[in-house]
Amino acid sequence: MPDHPVRPNHRGHDMTTTTLTASRLTAAAGVCAAVAGALYVGVQINHPPADLDHITGANLLAREVAKMTMAAFAIIGFTGMLVRNRHKFGIFGAVSYVMVVIGYFAMFANQVIVATVLPTLSKTDPDYVQNYLDGALGNTPAGDIGAVQTLFLVTGMGYSIGGLLFGVALYRAGILSRWASALFAVGTVSALTLAVLPQSFSRPAAVPVGIALMGLGYSLWRNRSDTITSVTAPAAGRAASSVGSHEPAGR
Repeated sequence: MPDHPVRPNHRGHDMTTTTLTASRLTAAAGVCAAVAGALYVGVQINHPPADLDHITGANLLAREVAKMTMAAFAIIGFTGMLVRNRHKFGIFGAVSYVMVVIGYFAMFANQVIVATVLPTLSKTDPDYVQNYLDGALGNTPAGDIGAVQTLFLVTGMGYSIGGLLFGVALYRAGILSRWASALFAVGTVSALTLAVLPQSFSRPAAVPVGIALMGLGYSLWRNRSDTITSVTAPAAGRAASSVGSHEPAGR
């Protein structure tokens, strides 16, 4: 009997291609998280005081742009972590992801205001600008800053509580680095103590979070290919089985 032609396993090929694409996107998210962590640590070094004397300086502007980039890259990184841990995250992980992402979106909005609005406003309403800066650092403003206080509240809750829960979810999932997951949880929630500590503590307190992001980003990049083996190996096995089943007897 003539050999039957072996039909290519298009489904297995499509699954492999899809998984490879997902792996590359996950790796890119890991790089974004690591870069976000490096930026977060870097901007804290010799950071100028948040006051009227420095609000219009190029140094502060560059740091605010770096913080905007950090927040955007961190959100991409968190999304990659969610995708990588989706099978183990559950509702708790999904909720914590939403909270931390909202917090970083609010942080991004705050940095945009500081970089683009406050320098101009400092010439016409310096008192408001200083009150805004005080509120942004977790202190009690001397005057009314309006609805922007809600922005600070969302930022603080998303950054601290969302960060704590997201770090716990990552730790429980056990796919990414557990030391980095634990450090992220502890580092973010410790920001709540800054309300009762001197302003000088605010910069060093951000460093553990930056280190945790670098660790999580590296771990996400390193573990990007785990899903490829689980998909391609069965696909290869099915292909081999398909070839064997079509071999004529007695050859």
